[in-house]
Amino acid sequence: MPHIFLESHNINNLYFGLGQYNKQLIEALHIEILKQNDDLEFTVMSSRKSSFSKKILNDFKHKSYKSIYRKKWFRIRKKYDLWHSLNQNTKIEPYHNIPYLLTVHDVNFMEEMTGEKLEKHKKRFENKLARTNAITYISNYAKSMTHKYFNVPNVKEYVIYNGSANISNKLVETHEPEHAIKGKYLFFIGEFLEKKNIHTLIEMLVHLPDFTLLLAGKNTTTYADKCRQLIEALNLQERVIITGKISEEDKWFHYKNCTAFVFPSLREGFGLPPIEAMQFGKPVILSNKSALPEVGGPHAYYWEHFEPKYMAELVIKSLDNFQSNQLLKSEAIKTYAQSFSWSKTAKEYIQVYKSLLLK
Repeated sequence: MPHIFLESHNINNLYFGLGQYNKQLIEALHIEILKQNDDLEFTVMSSRKSSFSKKILNDFKHKSYKSIYRKKWFRIRKKYDLWHSLNQNTKIEPYHNIPYLLTVHDVNFMEEMTGEKLEKHKKRFENKLARTNAITYISNYAKSMTHKYFNVPNVKEYVIYNGSANISNKLVETHEPEHAIKGKYLFFIGEFLEKKNIHTLIEMLVHLPDFTLLLAGKNTTTYADKCRQLIEALNLQERVIITGKISEEDKWFHYKNCTAFVFPSLREGFGLPPIEAMQFGKPVILSNKSALPEVGGPHAYYWEHFEPKYMAELVIKSLDNFQSNQLLKSEAIKTYAQSFSWSKTAKEYIQVYKSLLLK
């Protein structure tokens, strides 16, 4: 029975995109393998077994993550039939030269880092490229940027979009969020990083006096402090709410109840929150940078630049357009979002696994 190792230790942090990606993909793979009755064996990695459901652990083997596995002489020595590195930043590698699949989410480090730190990331990524037998990318943008900065080996390449969990059916109507907003509000979720461009939303709000802005996500960064200072400087303390990390239930609540979802990020390998918001038929307003136009498609609205008054005018224009035929547009948005399914994603990965195992 072919045995596939999934390097999935990032699953431990579900507040970040890679954690959610690992969780959702492995759960979908488990379901599809059982459906198809495929003759495949999997080992998943994490620092604790509780990262996976009991159902998965009944059928998949578990390998405990240990930081010492990062060291060359302590690498995992079992000869699996296929090793899948679930993102480009992992430091755990197989000891032996075995079939190797690499998934690339982004190479943003090429534009965000400098000096010795950049060189370390480049070297690690180049080493991964050198040993890979196939590459999957989560978007065409991720693929194009990889080819822009690196000499990609002559191997099979695939673009497999992330899925989106069917969260709209999980929302409990009686749920009371920790931060309830009265009136019209714009919702953003993501880590407070420079690339997320959150400060432009704060500046924009000066020109939207009837709206509140709810900002959710890890906010212990230096950039978060800058955003707080900007809020005070613009006297927006009553209309900009910074929540920090929120529960899944609160996230679903705000997707459902916000007036619009806003996401002005500058660099995204994919960008899952806009698709999640679209599952609720909500208008989403995005930057036209990186993979966001590819993901948001024709049903999203896009900022072409970030001058505050222009951004505010586009919000009003977008909402007017959406509300001109809200029922029809909302249903079209939901239908589009449903095309991003983890079931579809898992099926595509299984086909890649089989193609590599047949060699």
